Amino acid sequence: MKEPNAEREQYTAQQIQVLEELEAVRKRPGMYIGSTSERGLHHLLYEVVDNSVDEALNGFCTRIQVVLHKDGSASCEDNGRGIPVEIHPKLGIPAVEVALTRLHAGSKFGAGGYKVSGGLHGVGVTAVNALSKWLEVRVKTHGGIYHIRFERGKTVSPLKRIGDTEETGTYVRFLPDPTIFEVTEFDFDTVALRLRELAYLNKGLEISLYDERSDKSVHYRFEGGIVEFVKALNKNKDVLHPDPVYGNASRDDIEVEFAFQYNDSYIENVLSFANTIRTTEGGTHEAGFKTALTRVVNDFARKVGVLKNGDSNLAGEDIREGIVAVLHVKVRNPQFEGQTKTKLGNTEVAGTVQALVSDILTAYFEEHTDLAKTIAQKAIVAARAREAARQARELTKRKGALEITSLPGKLTDCTTRDPAEAELFLVEGDSAGGSAKQGRDRRFQAILPLRGKILNVEKARLDKALAHEEIRSLITAIGTGIGDDFDITKTRYHRIIIMTDADVDGSHIRTLLLTFFYRYMPDLIERGYLYIAEPPLYLVKKGKTERYLHSDEELEEYLKRSGRDGATIQRYKGLGEMDPHQLWETTMDPERRTLRRVTIQDAILADEIFTILMGDKVEPRRQFIESNAHLVKNLDTIA
Repeated sequence: MKEPNAEREQYTAQQIQVLEELEAVRKRPGMYIGSTSERGLHHLLYEVVDNSVDEALNGFCTRIQVVLHKDGSASCEDNGRGIPVEIHPKLGIPAVEVALTRLHAGSKFGAGGYKVSGGLHGVGVTAVNALSKWLEVRVKTHGGIYHIRFERGKTVSPLKRIGDTEETGTYVRFLPDPTIFEVTEFDFDTVALRLRELAYLNKGLEISLYDERSDKSVHYRFEGGIVEFVKALNKNKDVLHPDPVYGNASRDDIEVEFAFQYNDSYIENVLSFANTIRTTEGGTHEAGFKTALTRVVNDFARKVGVLKNGDSNLAGEDIREGIVAVLHVKVRNPQFEGQTKTKLGNTEVAGTVQALVSDILTAYFEEHTDLAKTIAQKAIVAARAREAARQARELTKRKGALEITSLPGKLTDCTTRDPAEAELFLVEGDSAGGSAKQGRDRRFQAILPLRGKILNVEKARLDKALAHEEIRSLITAIGTGIGDDFDITKTRYHRIIIMTDADVDGSHIRTLLLTFFYRYMPDLIERGYLYIAEPPLYLVKKGKTERYLHSDEELEEYLKRSGRDGATIQRYKGLGEMDPHQLWETTMDPERRTLRRVTIQDAILADEIFTILMGDKVEPRRQFIESNAHLVKNLDTIA
């Protein structure tokens, strides 16, 4: 990475090209930042940070500082070149004002501005400005400090030189508009996770975060880059080789960097990025990487005799069993599918990535034949298990109507056939299942009692999971299938509600179910179809007044207000202790119940938590529980 003042390329007003005027951002914010929820709020800050990261990607920035301020605003400062402040030749206003008030007005469209960029094609920071109550920019460039301020996207304090400096860089501070966003408070941990990810992807880049509200801070700098990223993802797993495989090469304006390391689990974890943007749906770069890995491992499997003449090639999914990989490509003109960039669409990238990765891996395995052999042998075992899983999946497929009588946990279905209206309650035990069945609204609520604790899928291959009767019941009831057969459009319920007792066993069952959904049906979580019910823990009767309370804290607070004299307190040991009317009234009635939607705010953190909680290593689990015991209600990665 170049020093911020070394060999600067020209970055001037002529490189800011205006494609269209700023329109409709405030009327339809979801089109530009995805949503006006907590996710959309944080997306604002990420867009500002991404502009600074673009400077780092192109070699002009080594330090980024993010602050969450007491007044609800957030700021980002870098030591890059600084946004141009010259007068735009066509519009007659400063280039920085153009960049903040005109859609598609980024240097990413001009020659000589950015070679690679992760920003929203010039929309990002403009959308941030439009959706902020106020936004101000300070630019250090050409020996001066310049300031400009906006309110709801409109310039209120024109650009003015306010001081002198030999430093360079950009400072942006903004306050999200409370009339637009449902949530206006930034979450420290959510921001920290994204900044950590960016630091891994930009080797040597310093990124710091400070929260004025709590005095919390973090500082990231990873000299090992994505190699350290892979090691961090594997830190609580048993790895098959001590050092990750690493490669980096470029061709045709496409730079490819990857690292991977195998562990002894059965889960594939490939994280792909394009210009630092996480591509959760993959794309052409990920396809190229996977094709190269499959081809090279098969070639070496035959070379070392793991595959004999006449044997079929190993399938890619079998070769990737137990892999943790990070793939990062830098592309001059990335084509992302969807406004929020979840899939890379550049067709030329697949071939380039495949060729570069193939060359690197071929050379690596020539020197590390034992590793290639280990991967191939693991893949052969995985292939046998996959065939067993395929046969087991056939047992869960619907043949005309649902074969309810064959299910050990008997499904009591609802009458509606509209998934958007239908709810499925996953209930702990037959007793609670009986109460739920009697208390439900049969029109749209289905009940599936689960007996005992389901299999911990963190420690089992798919074939073992599908041999477990309760899991087969669950898959059949939901209707999507699993693995190769998974089809989100076949979901029979758009609300799948985990309803367990408010005790340790109930919490364990809930975590087992969450692990299953996260590992094998993550699309249900992404679509917002998975929920957790919150049944009450206490019933307090005082005179003719009855009050349901959900925690010890709620109980103490209520008794402080109402007094203990004359109060009768009933603690529910389980859902089965409630009669049908009580269960409906407290936990199932849409008008009165409390549901928490399960979300995956950060897939990396979720993977780490499930590995710790449900994996084989005891010490990390003990440390995690001790550190988070006071937050026990929040251990389900719930929004």
